[in-house]
Amino acid sequence: MEWIDQIGSAARAIFASGLVLSSLYVLIAAGLAIVWNTLGIFNFAHGAIMVIGAYVAWTVSDPAALGWGLLPGIVIAVATSAILGLVINRLLIVPFLTQPNLVLITVMTTLSGAFFLENSALLIWGPRIKQLEKVVSGNVSVGGTAISGHEATIIVLAPLLMLGLWAFLRFTWVGSAVRAVAQNREFAELSGIRTRAMYAVAFAIAAGLAGFAGVMLGAIRFITPGLGGEPLIKAMIVVILGGLGSIPGTIIGSYLVGFGEAASTYFLGAYWTQAALFLVFIIILVIRPNGIMGRK
Repeated sequence: MEWIDQIGSAARAIFASGLVLSSLYVLIAAGLAIVWNTLGIFNFAHGAIMVIGAYVAWTVSDPAALGWGLLPGIVIAVATSAILGLVINRLLIVPFLTQPNLVLITVMTTLSGAFFLENSALLIWGPRIKQLEKVVSGNVSVGGTAISGHEATIIVLAPLLMLGLWAFLRFTWVGSAVRAVAQNREFAELSGIRTRAMYAVAFAIAAGLAGFAGVMLGAIRFITPGLGGEPLIKAMIVVILGGLGSIPGTIIGSYLVGFGEAASTYFLGAYWTQAALFLVFIIILVIRPNGIMGRK
């Protein structure tokens, strides 16, 4: 019957689009969640780090710039982003760690950092839009809907990277130290853990993930200094919805927001999607103020 075919076609399109969006949000939001879990702050420069990662990858890989190839571009972009995270932590966070209003101060400092990075990108790379080469060319079928090989790569890599992050935090000494600082900073200090070094590790991991997300996004959308603005807002929704600081909650929140956005865009159109998302987000937070997996 025709209406059954239409429902099936809509479900397949929403499923494929939702998977791509969710996987991107996982990559972006996981870094925000790590920083919140460790320091209890939001890094508003996270989106700008994505932008720098995308521009660096373009500079290294594109034939119009250095032309060294995409793989070196990705590696150098992730490394540059991680170093940038260390610099942001050292200049914009560490000097204010002892302040009682750390959360408010770091909102200002990281926002300032974001504006600085975006304006610097505009000065260095200019206003002309750029785009990265796709990691995998061609199309693949997901649930009967064709998506690009690059989008399929994002779908596969996002859970693998989260698995690697979980293994790092669970099975390495540094990862255990980061978790100890997140759970009880005073006790971690008494145990001999250098908390400020763990803050730096958290920032470097988060920034590296942001840089990688920027590279993946930069092959789907045009690279501009404002590339990271909208994804940053969605990632913040994901982190709050999942439960502040909860990595499993962040992953669940990413897929809820991704599939919710795909369904809303399909049925309501892009105009109303943001409003619909925020309405659902508010309703969920009224029912569960600490998020899906947040602790009281």
